[in-house]
Formats: sequence, C-alpha cells, structure tokens
Amino acid sequence: MSRRKAVRALFLLVALGFGVWAVASQWTAVADGFARLSWAELAGSLVAVLGALLAGMFMWRALLTDLGSPLAFTDASKIFFVGQLGKYIPGSVWPMLAQMEMGRDHGIPRPRSAAAFFLTYPIYLGTGLLVALVTLPVLAGQSVARYAWLLLLVPVVAAALHPKVVNGVIAFGLRKLRRPPLERPLTRRGVLVACGWALAGWAAYGVHLALIVHGLGAGGPSAVILSFGAFALAWCLGFVFVIAPAGVGVREVAMVAALAPVLDRPAATAAVLCSRLIVSVGDLVCAGAAGLASRRAVRTREEPVPRA
Repeated sequence: MSRRKAVRALFLLVALGFGVWAVASQWTAVADGFARLSWAELAGSLVAVLGALLAGMFMWRALLTDLGSPLAFTDASKIFFVGQLGKYIPGSVWPMLAQMEMGRDHGIPRPRSAAAFFLTYPIYLGTGLLVALVTLPVLAGQSVARYAWLLLLVPVVAAALHPKVVNGVIAFGLRKLRRPPLERPLTRRGVLVACGWALAGWAAYGVHLALIVHGLGAGGPSAVILSFGAFALAWCLGFVFVIAPAGVGVREVAMVAALAPVLDRPAATAAVLCSRLIVSVGDLVCAGAAGLASRRAVRTREEPVPRA
C-alpha cells in the first residue's frame, strides 16, 4: 500500500470512529425523544436530512464547476461526503484537507478546492439568515428577539458574495500565500446556482425538524414554519460563534428558543437532540453510500470490454 493510500485509510478509520462515537454518545440522551416518534416520522426525518446533505453536495459541486473543475456525480459525492466526515475529528481543517487531497485524483488544483470549500460557508450563512428572517419574526416574537442583531449581517453577507468581492479576496489570499491565481474567476451565475442549492438544503432541513416536532406534539402550519427558521437560525449562530468559547451550545439554545411558541422546553430540547443525532446518522449514510458507489464505478471502468 502506498503512503498516500495508507494516510487516506487512516483518515477514514479515524473519521468513522469519531462519527460512530458521536452517534453512540448521544443515544442515551435521545432515547426518550425517539420513543415518542413513529417509525414513519423517524424515516421521513432521515430521508429529509439525506436530501439536505445531497443539496449541500450539489452546491459545492456547482461552485467547483464554475471555478473550472466539473465533476461527475459519483466522484463529487465521494469527495464531498467522505471529506465531510473530517468534521467529527477534533480540529476544523480536516474536511478541507480531505477534499483537497481526494480532489487531486481528479485534477482539481488545491487552491480551487480550498476556494470552493470556504465559499460554502458564507453562502450557507447568507441563505440561512434569509430563511430565518422570512420565517421567525412574526411567529417566534420575543423568544428570538435576542438574536435580532443577526439581521445586520444580511446586507454584509450579500455584498461579500458579489463575484467581484469574492474574486478579489481569493486573489489577495493567494498572493499572500505566494500561490498562482485561480484560472477561472467565480461568476454571478455560479453564486446564484449555489445559493439555489443552499435554499433547497434549508427546505429539506426544515422538513426534517418539522417531522420531529410533529412527533413530539406540535402540529399545524406554525410548527412547520418555525421548524424551518429554527434550524436555519441555530446553524447561523453556531457558525458565527464557532471560534468563541461562548459559542458552545449556542445552536441548541437558539433552536429551543425558536421552537418555544409550539413546544415546552423539555420537548424542544428533545427535538434538538434528536435532530443532531439524525443529522450525524445522515453523514455516515451519505459517506458510506458515496464510497460504495465510487468503488462500483471504478470496478466497472476497470472491467475488460468483451471482444466481439
């Protein structure tokens, strides 16, 4: 086994180990909540998460395509989903490093791979804030008033996602790192397509949480709309506070606050914990399915063509 293959195998084993541990360690906390959900609600919630994760992959793939590296569905799935397992390893750089390393097999330059990776976050942030703005203020009221300052980020993120700004920041960073500039700049179309996939992902995450909330006793249009906004708000706050120690647990607190009009605190807390576990399971399922599909595709390409 070559050194590169050995390192990749080690990464995969470590990432899978941490991923499985993340699921197992949460089981005791969510067992009571899961007991209140029907199998149909659990299955539907997981399917919605898989759809959201798939939309995230398409967003990243659209950015790479716009930057000059189109990928087949199977190849993009493997790079994205297997790379994303790195987020379960302590330290925030592992998903990017994994995607850069696997992208080399498909001729993707490291700067282009890194640019696509980092661009997904402001796009998720901008579209997530938009979803929260549309769904929460009227229904959630005072329960989320403390997070109103997030609205100030909407015009900032919108301006930051303009292709001229993005390309300027990327070019500046590459110059500082003494790296060659990107061969192709990001276009407005590429940003809009990526934003469309991000919004599709938020919609799927909203369905995922709405099914959990319904199983815990909150039905009706208000519960569904709040579920969309609660998930988006929680993710955006977690991203904003990702570096600050005060950010620990901020996603959970925000989601409980957003669901307060339809669920009491114990039920809302159960919804948060169930959601987090189902998303973790979704990560493992997507990575496993992408890896198997990639292996099958490689074997198909390597099979000799029968002679006539």
